Amino acid sequence: MVEPRSDFAASLSWWDRVPVSRRKLLTLGSLGLAGMGLSLPGLLAAESAPSAAGSLADNCILLFLNGGPSHLDMWDLKPNAPDGIRGEFQPISTSLVDYQMSEHLPRLARQAHRATIVRSMNHTVNNSHAAAVYASLTGHDRGEQGGGTKSTDHPSLGSIMARLRPTDSNVVPHVCLPYITKEGAGGPPQPGFFGGLLGHSMDPLFVLKDPNAADFRVPELTLQNEVTSDRLSARRRLFEMAGSTGESSPSNTREMSRMQSRALDLLTSERTQRAFRLTDESDAMRDSYGRNIYGQSTLLARRLLEAGTRIVTVSWAPDANATWDTHGGNFKTLKSTLLPQFDAACSSLIADLADRGMLQRTVVAVLGDFGRTPRINANAGGRDHWNFCYSVMLAGGGFQPGLVYGSSDSTGAFPASHPTIPGDIISTIYTALGVDPATHIYDQFQRPYRVVPAGETVHELLIRPV
Repeated sequence: MVEPRSDFAASLSWWDRVPVSRRKLLTLGSLGLAGMGLSLPGLLAAESAPSAAGSLADNCILLFLNGGPSHLDMWDLKPNAPDGIRGEFQPISTSLVDYQMSEHLPRLARQAHRATIVRSMNHTVNNSHAAAVYASLTGHDRGEQGGGTKSTDHPSLGSIMARLRPTDSNVVPHVCLPYITKEGAGGPPQPGFFGGLLGHSMDPLFVLKDPNAADFRVPELTLQNEVTSDRLSARRRLFEMAGSTGESSPSNTREMSRMQSRALDLLTSERTQRAFRLTDESDAMRDSYGRNIYGQSTLLARRLLEAGTRIVTVSWAPDANATWDTHGGNFKTLKSTLLPQFDAACSSLIADLADRGMLQRTVVAVLGDFGRTPRINANAGGRDHWNFCYSVMLAGGGFQPGLVYGSSDSTGAFPASHPTIPGDIISTIYTALGVDPATHIYDQFQRPYRVVPAGETVHELLIRPV
């Protein structure tokens, strides 16, 4: 451990994954739920499982820097590298002795003593964002397989946690926001965010509105105007009666009644409704996170955890090429937009969770699909895809504070020590959350699959063995 510095106190096709149109709205009698990706009863169909004893964490916020953030210009600068490799940014001191970050992450540098930085990541995918995203989010590295989502995809972290460690009935177990990121503008949704082989019922709730907008609201959690409380209560009693008719009722009918009743619980839950009211936050807090779609999405992620949600994923791009995929103008884009927004959101999240006493039981995972090339290209100073070495950051939830794990070679091209694959990181997150990554989950045909297809828990990253 590095000592703190004393001077710092769709399961069938990609089209099926497109947000549900109004023609496909789920109807509960005369009660309609507006869809933005899935039906609420489907969302809520998680089987019961006991809470994990001895876990280090209960929740996870995953900030996914979709497109491939440059490790060489953020976490692992090489100021002594030759021209053409050395970037434009200067390293600055952090709250850890002998560890430096980019000068454009000044606020996050002051939170480094709370973080674990892994600088020796690698996997096999260098071309397809979709395949690299999928490997990074699920630990299933299947090589350069492009395209959209499939019914055989491995489930997301949130989907598996909703299955194995379900939340209370009146909270959403797993939320993704603010985009269903596409594989290029107009392309299919990327895999890795969905229920996959667990089925649509384990998909997350997608919140596809801008939390920074003045009129931000979530239609799914808003009753239609014509639905009165009396009608809602009557509808609930019908569901309760249908769910208590005994063993003679078909199991799927009882299950649907139970899920419909739970959907009504969610609709009328003040706890859930309140989580989406960002206007309850002070102006100073909202300003701290950043008045932009990503900053306010990150703040909303914290509020959702306070309301009981277990996993929130923030995908930092509408499509794979829109933000962190800096083939051209890498330094200009990072300096002017990406790093200031990320620095504000991530540093505020870590500090905010710590101030609220939540960081100890919450994993904050900052991941990406890969890094960027050591060699700077001729496209206005861009960097291209580089899967052979990159960095990730984790904080809270049982991860070692103040740990820099692994290293890269002199140009940031390959791991020099402790090479680590996405399956190792995902396995370690599951371990912190109280789930053995070797546990089996089952698809709808009762076929077994390992929670993490390949990879092992890196116990050195955790504060104690689990």
